[in-house]
Amino acid sequence: MIKEQYGISQFPSKVSEAMAYVPFQANNATTFTPAQGFVSGTMFPSLNKPFYGNKCGDKK
Repeated sequence: MIKEQYGISQFPSKVSEAMAYVPFQANNATTFTPAQGFVSGTMFPSLNKPFYGNKCGDKK
């Protein structure tokens, strides 16, 4: 729609596929139990960032 309406691409001319960043965990970092870590997809609570879809920022 952007290209048709404005004549420009929605992406820059030079893009990167992806760049991931995972901070180092301290030696004494808090961890989940193995069962909770499996469900959460991480052993570290500070990295547990669940995706809530359209509920994000919902004012209801």
